[in-house]
Amino acid sequence: MVGLYDSVDINLDLVLSFRESQSDDRRFYIYTATKTLHLRASCKSERIAWIEALASTKKLLSLRRLNDPTDVSLSTERLKKRLLEEGVSEVLVKDCEQIMLLEFSEIQGQLKILCEERSNLLENVRQLEAANIEVEASGVPKGEYQPTQEEITDLGRGKYSEWSTTESSDDFEKQELEDGSQDDEIYFFDTQDCFPKLTTQLEQMTECEIERRKKLPDPAEKEKGVNLWSLIKDNIGKDLTRVCLPVYFNEPISSLQKCFEELEYSYLLDQAYHHGKEGNSLQRILNVAAFAVSGYASSEGRHCKPFNPLLGETYEADYPEKGVRFFSEKVSHHPTLIACHSEGKGWKFWGDSNIRTKFWGRSIQLDPIGVLTLEFDDGEIFQWSKVTTNIYNLIFGKVYCDHHGLMHIRGNRQYSCQLKFKEQSFLERNPRQVHGFVEDVSRKKHATLFGTWDDTMYYINGVVANVKPKDMSGANLLWKRSMPPVNLTRYNLTSFAITLNELTPGLQEKLPPTDSRLRPDQRHLENGEYDMANAEKLRLETRQRMSRKLQENGWQPQWFRKDSESGTYRYVGGYWEKREGCNWDGCPNIFGEVSQDINNSTSRP
Repeated sequence: MVGLYDSVDINLDLVLSFRESQSDDRRFYIYTATKTLHLRASCKSERIAWIEALASTKKLLSLRRLNDPTDVSLSTERLKKRLLEEGVSEVLVKDCEQIMLLEFSEIQGQLKILCEERSNLLENVRQLEAANIEVEASGVPKGEYQPTQEEITDLGRGKYSEWSTTESSDDFEKQELEDGSQDDEIYFFDTQDCFPKLTTQLEQMTECEIERRKKLPDPAEKEKGVNLWSLIKDNIGKDLTRVCLPVYFNEPISSLQKCFEELEYSYLLDQAYHHGKEGNSLQRILNVAAFAVSGYASSEGRHCKPFNPLLGETYEADYPEKGVRFFSEKVSHHPTLIACHSEGKGWKFWGDSNIRTKFWGRSIQLDPIGVLTLEFDDGEIFQWSKVTTNIYNLIFGKVYCDHHGLMHIRGNRQYSCQLKFKEQSFLERNPRQVHGFVEDVSRKKHATLFGTWDDTMYYINGVVANVKPKDMSGANLLWKRSMPPVNLTRYNLTSFAITLNELTPGLQEKLPPTDSRLRPDQRHLENGEYDMANAEKLRLETRQRMSRKLQENGWQPQWFRKDSESGTYRYVGGYWEKREGCNWDGCPNIFGEVSQDINNSTSRP
């Protein structure tokens, strides 16, 4: 920003152009009929973000007087009438209608978020219209650069009416600086110092535009088979978490990342938050129940186990496009405990989990221990525990998993919910069923939920003991599983899971040395480098055996502490602040050499 005037008074409606400097990749200029604003960003990428924001804002200014674009409705009457005319049953028509309305609701929600972000950006960019630069306080000489009448005429005619980066820009730039500095010195103001709030908004906008991958890397090697029976016969009846298995049995994500995968359908919690704000407490708990079930959908077809994290291993997930930020840490090795904390739009979600694993030769049984807590900003809290999981046919037949048991979602206000995950039998015609009720504090039932944990959940107002096809006409769709990715692998990861271990541009420099993405055996497996993955897994598991000694010597997790009342590990804060400054002092290199890890870890308080 040029220091030849006392203050800046720019109306963005009158901004005629903005242009990048060709001689300095951090400088850029904003032109109006009366002023030239000289700005210097901290780096080239920040300058790009400013230019893109200015271009976007100019477009938004023309839409100021338009009504809220999200204030639209969708009518399905014509479609329903057409389908009925074709002889489609009312039940199927109702189902199609609910799917359409749900999809429309998701799109409308995403559009609303985008409009809010753009609106916030517009308001912040408009700081340019009334920003007062404290020239005297910073020691900048007074003065004002005024274009000549000829320049004003040229501007009005559109001489610089577009964003320009032409070769002639250099000549113009030199002339402009000469004209502006005949009597005074030109100063370029730091964009972050002048507009800190806007700079933060630009950084967040850039993060929102992250392009996440659609497939895993192509394998570098051909995978080798293993002698399954030689591994099984010696480990029957043992805790699987203590059995050293080759990477053939792993999928390229850790249990820490697996925790975040269960928030794939976090939009259900966003909707629950808004329902509660509007006074619809029943609809809120229905969405919470659908969210609790949706976490199991990704387990369909997933026959490999996630990597068991090392003690102190962490994982962060910042997904601004979902409005979710998540963090997890392995807080104990014996027993194995993973703690997590997530924040969304009007809600917080946290918990710790310990999975007791039994290996029975032909099957694996997973018994989760721990409580999950969901708290909305208005103080309403829900808590529940997960149900039992079994994986069958490990040796012969088609491998499949099943979830069964009772899930009780307890609320601290009016409603609670009980869901029964029905155990699958050999003769079951409709497997993976979930059925339950919402009841108030007096145990009166208000709604019935039903569906399958791998696909859809519905609800009906009132009580229906056994839902039949005729009842579907009054059913409302709560949740439907997303379509699987086009590029399937033997891991059967969902589209969302494929992104969990990705190192997006610029991310690695910000991560602590404890993040799961930096774990070498997991990264080698993802790249299809199987020999290296096995070698690294063996090395890291040798280190892992020292974890009990570390705990006995007073090792403490860095980001979570055990609550004395509930016994649950709670996030103590500080991670994202440390990340902002890339200050990871005290974080041990747990994936490095043994001696280095022991020295760093035992020295921590």
